[in-house]
Amino acid sequence: MHDKPLLLTMGDACGIGPEIIARAFRRGQCGAAVVLGDVGVMRRAAKLTGGMVPLAVIEQPAEALQCPPGCIPVLQARNLPADLLQARVGQIDARAGAAAAQCIRQAVDLAMAGEVQAIVTAPIHKEALAAAGVDFPGHTEMLQAWSGAGPVRMMLANDELRTVLVTIHVSLRRAIALVTFDAVLETLRIAHRAAAAWGQTAPRIGVAGLNPHAGEGGLFGDEEITIIGPAIAAARAEGIDARGPFAPDTVFMRARHTPARAGEFDLVVAMTHDHGLIPVKYLGIEHGVNATLGLPFVRTSPDHGTAFDIAGRGNADPASLLAAMRMARRLALARQPQ
Repeated sequence: MHDKPLLLTMGDACGIGPEIIARAFRRGQCGAAVVLGDVGVMRRAAKLTGGMVPLAVIEQPAEALQCPPGCIPVLQARNLPADLLQARVGQIDARAGAAAAQCIRQAVDLAMAGEVQAIVTAPIHKEALAAAGVDFPGHTEMLQAWSGAGPVRMMLANDELRTVLVTIHVSLRRAIALVTFDAVLETLRIAHRAAAAWGQTAPRIGVAGLNPHAGEGGLFGDEEITIIGPAIAAARAEGIDARGPFAPDTVFMRARHTPARAGEFDLVVAMTHDHGLIPVKYLGIEHGVNATLGLPFVRTSPDHGTAFDIAGRGNADPASLLAAMRMARRLALARQPQ
């Protein structure tokens, strides 16, 4: 894997994605990596973040390994809008949405061809995707469809907590309907396999309930009794160390790993998007990493969005992007035959 670069997609051209990439390279902490995006947008980002840093325009990812230190290797993505630079920074723009989707599509092709070590995606904007007519609400769905993968799940992680989600980018009303026996069991299987791939052969999985107090024995809802509990039992019958369902307002505290206290669980499976993501983000958005489990390649991303309110200032913090790059390399290495 050391003979392949990490691939970074530039994200929404109107957001902070290009800027945090430029700042990460400026710090000299990216290692062997290449940016898939628009050369003009990356030149603008380099200028915004403290002056011109050299860009090396390359034609194949492997060329990034030969680029001199201190420059940003950029692979110009195909078929981007010709007037992309005219899209205003900090604003939703269909051109930026179309460009972001095209970069992701090409990144999948490169990863499936084995030309890159892993993919790290900078933030995109769901409204910009919709404005461009992209039929997917986010990265996870695009990556799954374009890679031909089976079921995938979102994991948000930092050094203290890892959370895997049963449902993601849908309304809360629809998410509740999507919490089924099959969905919960599939999530437990995917989480178990992913943890095994990065070296935890017997991960302890804590499962959060859906309802307050995990339903309180059916007083506040029976999904824990009729759906989640049976899925946990089925997973345990397959040799998966899944436990619960536990009250969702306390299970994350029990799972948290700190220098003073080891957590009770290695992963938490949460039923809905915000149930699972709020605890991880509260611990520090600069440390969080989003990873897609179940893909045929490694993909991570920062745990924040496009931050249109500060885009264009050149001072966005690249810490979460750098954390995503470190995790991508660790996971890619762990997947290799020993």
